[in-house]
Amino acid sequence: MLELAKESAIVDAVARARAHAPFLSLLLDREPDLAELLESGAMPSLDVVAVDDPDMPVPKRLRLERRRLALIVAIGDLSGTLDLTAVTHALSDFADRALNAAIHAAILEKMPGEEPRGFAGIALGKQGSRELNYSSDIDPILIFDPATLPHRAREEPVEAAVRIARRAVEILQNRDGDGYVLRVDLRLRPSPEATPLALPVDAAISYYESLALPWERAAFIRARAASGDLALGRHFLTAIQPFIWRRALDFGAIGEIRGISRRIRDHHAKGQAFGPGYDLKRGRGGIREVEFFAQIHQLIHGGRDVSVRAPATRDALAQLAGAGWIDGDEARDLASAYTLLRTIEHRVQMVDDLQLHRLPEGAPLENLAHLHGVESSAALLDLLHPHVERVGRAYDALDPPDSGGVTFDADPLAEELAAAGFTDGAAAARMVTHWRGGSYPALRSEAAQSALEAVLPGLIKALATAPDPNAAIAKLDQMLSRLSSAINFFRLLEARPALARLLALILAHAVTLADSLSGRPELLDGLIDASALGPVGSVADLAGVMAAGGGDYQARLDHVRRIVAEKRFALGTQIVAGTSDALDVAAGYSRVAEAAIEVLASATIAEFVSVHGRVPDSELVILALGRLGGGALTHASDLDLVYLFTGDYKAESDGKKPLGAVLFYNRLAQRVSSALSTPTAFGPLYEVDTRLRPSGTQGPISVSLDGFERYQRESAWSWEHMALARARPVFGSVAAREQVAAGVTAVLHGDRPVRDIPADALAMRAEMAKHKPPHGPLDAKLLPGGLVDLEFAVHIVQLTRHIGLDPNLGKAIAGLVAEGAAPAELVEAGAFLTRLLVILRLVAPDSAIPSAPTQALIARALGMADWAAVVATLETTRQEVSRYFAEITGANDGD
Repeated sequence: MLELAKESAIVDAVARARAHAPFLSLLLDREPDLAELLESGAMPSLDVVAVDDPDMPVPKRLRLERRRLALIVAIGDLSGTLDLTAVTHALSDFADRALNAAIHAAILEKMPGEEPRGFAGIALGKQGSRELNYSSDIDPILIFDPATLPHRAREEPVEAAVRIARRAVEILQNRDGDGYVLRVDLRLRPSPEATPLALPVDAAISYYESLALPWERAAFIRARAASGDLALGRHFLTAIQPFIWRRALDFGAIGEIRGISRRIRDHHAKGQAFGPGYDLKRGRGGIREVEFFAQIHQLIHGGRDVSVRAPATRDALAQLAGAGWIDGDEARDLASAYTLLRTIEHRVQMVDDLQLHRLPEGAPLENLAHLHGVESSAALLDLLHPHVERVGRAYDALDPPDSGGVTFDADPLAEELAAAGFTDGAAAARMVTHWRGGSYPALRSEAAQSALEAVLPGLIKALATAPDPNAAIAKLDQMLSRLSSAINFFRLLEARPALARLLALILAHAVTLADSLSGRPELLDGLIDASALGPVGSVADLAGVMAAGGGDYQARLDHVRRIVAEKRFALGTQIVAGTSDALDVAAGYSRVAEAAIEVLASATIAEFVSVHGRVPDSELVILALGRLGGGALTHASDLDLVYLFTGDYKAESDGKKPLGAVLFYNRLAQRVSSALSTPTAFGPLYEVDTRLRPSGTQGPISVSLDGFERYQRESAWSWEHMALARARPVFGSVAAREQVAAGVTAVLHGDRPVRDIPADALAMRAEMAKHKPPHGPLDAKLLPGGLVDLEFAVHIVQLTRHIGLDPNLGKAIAGLVAEGAAPAELVEAGAFLTRLLVILRLVAPDSAIPSAPTQALIARALGMADWAAVVATLETTRQEVSRYFAEITGANDGD
């Protein structure tokens, strides 16, 4: 009977996996032998995970083994055949084996026949305690012994160790059609911004004996020699035991513990409250609070009581209770809660194999409930809620015992920050304490902490001047959490106090710029020169700066990306700082993009021609449409491009690998698009949209000029001719640009099929409204009476009356007004809507109503008295545009 129940549970688990977890469903399809076994109600042994093929490359073997393990463990978990301990042990043990195999493979690739030695992986976190979750990364510290590490004759041991580390990480992280093995994070090593990926063992021991930060004590409670040279790993951990376990609790140690306690409930405000969206890991009463409850007592008592040094959370709780340091019932409650929270966390991660910890909302939460095997999301929440509450209460009451009678009074830092202007001084103080504790990788080194303390007074003062200081410091906290190193960033702010004030404005208002800065803090460097807050110069000037970077093709791409990122960031800052009109900024964005196209297309052509030669009497021409064609981009604009080539489409290139003209220019165009859009170490550049080419996505990416003109004259639809009203050649020789412009002008003046332009435009606008509704109440582009309606109306008049034919919307409207074809108020309507769009892309990209301080910034940037004036002008403008749109399209004729 028990066996039948087990078989039924496995069959049911497979059915739930197929119905509610796309990732597991994919694994079942890709592992038909395992799927057949599981669907019959049998649970395979974990031994079947191993791929017995000595000729298979190690990376492929590990990917296949990880895939098989993920499937077996998931079904075992869902069916209850494997409990939480068995699940986490299986995942952790595989991580150990995979890291071990990767280290050995990396050594043997360069030193065949050598005995893998002198290199070890120290498992930290959940790998160290054998508690890995279903889709966890691993956070090892890699150490090596220079005396025993195999290396080539002319290679320094540290070079060999870094090479081995890098290759091992590649083996584990690189993806292909079989997926990946493990995500690896090496940022827990000492001073990650300055140290190599693998550390000499003696240097590592010296660091932990004398320089380590408070958070690292807690991290090493769960440390374990896991992979590689295990004897070396154990030697290292034995040497640093006195650092982890201190016999005496002095006031400094109490301060460390208190600091860790405060940081556990930090700026993760969203996800703290229980319900849909609750963060199972960081939320109040969540996984981290159980883990910390155990660790804080281990730090206090483990120096004198070796019996409580268990690395695994539930083992630690049991041992602490057994030793009498915590209440037994409380320990059991916390262990029970931890089991359920971790189990549901696994369910969240099984759905799409993503390292998520937050309960979803809406239909995805209902799906998660069904995957777990309960009838509804409400039932799942009811299951979790009492456990979360018990953990929260236990953690709220946490007060380190044996504190020598020390009482914890109100935090003077919180009071100081409140006095400085922070509305929630306690929240701001928690973040500062978080930084000082080195919880983020960028803040873990002694040098980073020193740089932080040097700049902190001025930085706090600057943040306090922001309209919303708490929002600004929260953004800075988010930014610091993403950095790999913060030393140069702090030193720059220390040297240039004015930049701190500008930074506060950016963090308080411009979410788009703040996100850019979090990934590349060096963007702030570009603001040192006062000219950064002025015009960016002409296309020729910008292209000259971008072309000045030497080196190979990749180096030139990176140089252009750096310049473009700096210029775009500076342009956005001009709006926040109030130094430039948004229309001038939009034109600046456009000139920067044109210069990038000029330089990158030229570099790509030179690279391409070196292999394939040139097509005689022919060249590439790039036609810009949309906002780039109109010379008024926003910070987030795509580049709408059409690639054309002049000359005979039947010709052939004259290089060592000749190509026919059509294939030549299609490959070249793809490479230009890649140069403009593919991210490099310096980040992405632009999204390139080529869907406005003849025949859209069904047509070739590049077409001959003759073919393009013929298509526009004979086959193009009304929407394509409307798009052509903003066409402007941005790359090619002067003669070629003039040739393309002449063809466009002829089409716009009537050399095209006769169509009912107003009716077609009205139908297209209705279709757009159905599939692309406004994003929010401030969507200046898509709201009725917004920019799209204005552009449609202008294009209709341009095409039907052949007047106002300028790709720039403002100039086109002025031309129509001069001809009596549009009311004069549309000039300001177009300018207002464009300004508003450019500003909102920086400060409210979701088009939602922003905070009151940001409302004031928007009003100032628009030259208006207050937010009420902005809202009123938007409403009036939309009414004016809607009237004109209805008049031009005849939308009200049937009324």
